Amino acid sequence: MGKFIFTETKIKDVFLIEPSVYGDSRGYFTETYNENDFRQAGLDYVFVQDNQSSSRKGVLRGLHFQRRHPQTKLVRVIKGEVFDVAVDLRKDSITYGQWVGEILSEENKKQLLIPRGFAHGFLVLSDYAEFVYKCDDFYHPEDEGGIIYNDSSISIEWPDIEEVILSEKDKINPTLDELKMMF
Repeated sequence: MGKFIFTETKIKDVFLIEPSVYGDSRGYFTETYNENDFRQAGLDYVFVQDNQSSSRKGVLRGLHFQRRHPQTKLVRVIKGEVFDVAVDLRKDSITYGQWVGEILSEENKKQLLIPRGFAHGFLVLSDYAEFVYKCDDFYHPEDEGGIIYNDSSISIEWPDIEEVILSEKDKINPTLDELKMMF
C-alpha cells in the first residue's frame, strides 16, 4: 500500500491527499510530501516556497491568486481546523467558476492540492489554526488578486461562523464577474 491516497475531487486536477499515519503510545509519524509518490500519481510539481500562517476562529483568508505568476499549492493544517476552498478560474475548463471545499485539520491530516489557475481561500473553524502550504512559484506581492468570498455567482457554502473576519484588502475584493480574470 502506498504512503498516500490521492483522490481527485469533483473539479479536475484538484486532489484530496490523505497520508498514511503511523502511531503508537509515543505519538505518530507521517510523511506529508514525497516527490516520487506524487510523481507516480501524476502530480509532477517542483515546490519552491513553503508558507505558514496562524489565525483565530472566524478568520477568512481569500479568495486569492496571482495573475501572471499563478501558483500550485499543496495545503494542510498542523493545528486546528479550517474549511479550505478552491475556485476554478481556468478559461477553458468546464468547471470555470465552480468551487470545491474540504475540511482540513490536525486530526484528519488531509491535504488539498490546488493547481495553477485557481483562487484559494480558507475559513478557520477552530479557536486557533496553523496553516501551511507549499507553492510551485514564488510569491509576487504586486501580482496578487482576489475574489470576494461571498460572491453569489460562485455560491460557496461556507460553514456557519458567528463572525467572519476579513482583512481590509479582502473586504473590497471584486466579484468573479467584475474581475474578468481567467487563466
